[in-house]
Amino acid sequence: MRFERESSKLSLLYEMFITYISKMKGEQGNVTRINLSDNIISAIGGLITISIVSVIAVALGYPMVLGPIGASCLLVFAAHHGPFSQPRHILGGHFVSTLAALAIWDVLGKSHLTIGLTLAVVLILMILLNVMHPPAAASAIVAINSQSGWVFLLTVIISSLVVIAISVLYNNLFKDRHYPKQWL
Repeated sequence: MRFERESSKLSLLYEMFITYISKMKGEQGNVTRINLSDNIISAIGGLITISIVSVIAVALGYPMVLGPIGASCLLVFAAHHGPFSQPRHILGGHFVSTLAALAIWDVLGKSHLTIGLTLAVVLILMILLNVMHPPAAASAIVAINSQSGWVFLLTVIISSLVVIAISVLYNNLFKDRHYPKQWL
């Protein structure tokens, strides 16, 4: 009797493990066709934008903003129609994330736990405020890691506004592009 219960438990654990592992195999993805001219248009938009932002960021003394803002450029030019690429998400996400990170850093300082806590707080805030923008999480981590101080927030905001402005001007030059899909 006891042997049967132990065997049943092992069998159940085995089935749970197999189910768990099978979730990791992913799903068959659709292969999308690459539109070379659209990719070149996106690349040129990113080139123009990050070049201008880089001049501003270096002049303000915060070149470390280029990583997260570069990721934002990828979204607004290569995935300009996506929800995370819209102005509200770019500006709101970077603002909320950087503000939260600097506040947490002010109170708790820099540590591995603080970095993890910051990411968790930023994720919750972006979801609650409907400003989800994945590169903004990087802005938060950069703010804490570099211990840059509150002026970093100004650099992030200016950089975000430049990305939005150039994206609006540039993307709408092309027949098959419409940006933004929504402002708010």
